[in-house]
Amino acid sequence: MQKTLQEIVAVLPEVQVIGNVDKIITDVTADSREVQAGSLFICLKGAHVDGHKYLAQAAEAGAVAALVEDIPEVCPAGLTLLQVADTRTGMEAAAPFFYDYPGKTMRMIGVTGTNGKTTTTNIVRAILRRAGFKVGLIGTINIMIEDEAIVAHNTTPDVVDLQRALYQMKQAGCEYVVMEVSSHALALKRVAGCEYDTAVLTNITQDHLDFHKTLENYRDAKGLLFEHLHEGEKENKTAIFNMDDASSPILRARTKTKVLTYGEGRDNDIYPLFFKVEAKQMRLQLHTPAGELDLLLKITGEFNVYNVMAAVAAVLAERIDKKTIVEVLNGFDGVPGRFQLVEAGQPYTVIVDYAHTPDGLENVLKTARSITEGKLWVVFGCGGDRDNKKRPIMGRIALELADKIVVTSDNPRTEDPAAIIAEIAAALQEVPDGKSVELIADRREAICHALAKAAANDVIMIAGKGHENYQILADKTIHFDDREVVQEYWKKR
Repeated sequence: MQKTLQEIVAVLPEVQVIGNVDKIITDVTADSREVQAGSLFICLKGAHVDGHKYLAQAAEAGAVAALVEDIPEVCPAGLTLLQVADTRTGMEAAAPFFYDYPGKTMRMIGVTGTNGKTTTTNIVRAILRRAGFKVGLIGTINIMIEDEAIVAHNTTPDVVDLQRALYQMKQAGCEYVVMEVSSHALALKRVAGCEYDTAVLTNITQDHLDFHKTLENYRDAKGLLFEHLHEGEKENKTAIFNMDDASSPILRARTKTKVLTYGEGRDNDIYPLFFKVEAKQMRLQLHTPAGELDLLLKITGEFNVYNVMAAVAAVLAERIDKKTIVEVLNGFDGVPGRFQLVEAGQPYTVIVDYAHTPDGLENVLKTARSITEGKLWVVFGCGGDRDNKKRPIMGRIALELADKIVVTSDNPRTEDPAAIIAEIAAALQEVPDGKSVELIADRREAICHALAKAAANDVIMIAGKGHENYQILADKTIHFDDREVVQEYWKKR
C-alpha cells in the first residue's frame, strides 16, 4: 500500500506544507515506535503524551513526512511537515484515504451497547461464515481475519489501527466485518471512514461515566452509530433496537433507515415465545420474520436470550436463511470469559464472567441464582481509574443476589486497591443473617478463599475480568487469569 504525499495533502483540511511533497508514503502511524522507512508520522496531543516530542525519533526511524499542529524550532532534515489545526481531524481524513476506504467496500455490521457486544458479534460471525462468507471480526477479545487472530488493545482500535485492520481484511477477501463499536470510538471518531450497513443496539446501562460524565452523554455517543447510518452510498441498511431498553425509543427516533426490533413484547419483529434456563443449556423458541426458531442452546441465561435475538436480527437484515441460523445457534458454545463454566474436578460450579458493570453483574448473578441449589458466591471488584459511581451500586447488587460476597481487586491501575474496595464496601454495611462479606485485596487469595470454603451444590461466580489474562497494577501489568487460578488450585488439591 502506498500513496504520494501530494495525494494525501489533497484530502487534508486547510493544510500548510513545509518541505517537498514529491515523496511516496508507504505507511501511516501515530506511534513513533512503529515508524518505518516511508512513514507519515502523525503527531497527536494526548492527555499524557505529545507526539510532537518524537519528531526527531520518527525522522531517524525513516519517516519522510509528519502531520503536525505545531512547527518545531528545528525541523529534522528531509522531513516534510503538514501543518493542520487539529492532527486528530487530519488523521481521520488521511488514514481511511491511505487504505482506500476499506470500511466503505465491505459489508459492515456494527454492534454497540454496554453489555452483550462480544457474544452478539461472535454469533453473527459464526452464522455469516456458515453461510459461506469470509468474515473479519473486531472486538474486545481480539481481531479476527477469518481464522487468524490479532490481539486487540481497545474494544474499537484507533483510526489508523482500525483502517489498517480493515485493509488487511479486504486483502484477505473478507466480504463482511462484524465489529464491536464502543462509545469512546464513536465520541472520539475512531470509526471515521467507515460506512455501516447494519447497526445493533444491545442495551445502555451505567458505564464509562468517568469519560462521558452523564448517562445522557453516554447514550448520545452510542446514538451516533444510528444517526449516521443512512449516510453513504450503500443499499439495504438496517438499524436494530432492543425495545426493552429505555434508550432504544430515543435513538430509534433519530434513525433514518429501516428498523428491526427485538424484545419481550409481541409487538417486536423478534420476541421469545418460550425459554427455559438450565445449568449448561437453554431451550429457546423465537418468533422472527423468517418464521419460528426452535433452539437448544449451549449458552444459557436470560441475558443471552437478548444476545441471540440481537444476532438473529442482524443476520436476518443481511438475508441469511433460517436453516443456517438454527444450525449455528444450536452448535454455538459461547465466548471465552462470558458465563464460562470452569471444570477442574471440583464438587461445585465455578463460572467466570466479564461482568464489570452494575447491569452486567445483575444479569449474571440472576442467572447463576436460577441454577444454584446451595449457596451463591460472588468474587468481584471494580477497575481503577474508571467510573467510581458504579462501585457502591455493584456492592448493593452483590449483597441482594448472592449469599457469600468476596470483594477484591480487578485492575486497580493507579488507584489504591483498598480505596476501591472501601467504596464498594460502603454498600455492604448491613449484612442480612445467612449472608457474609469478605474483603480480600489480593485477587488470587480471594478466589482461593471461595474455592476453599464452597460446599457441594454451591455456585461461585468470579466476575469482572472474564477472558482477560492480565491484571493492571500501578506500576506494571502482570499475567493473571481467573480460569487458571481455579485450575491451579484444584490441581494442587
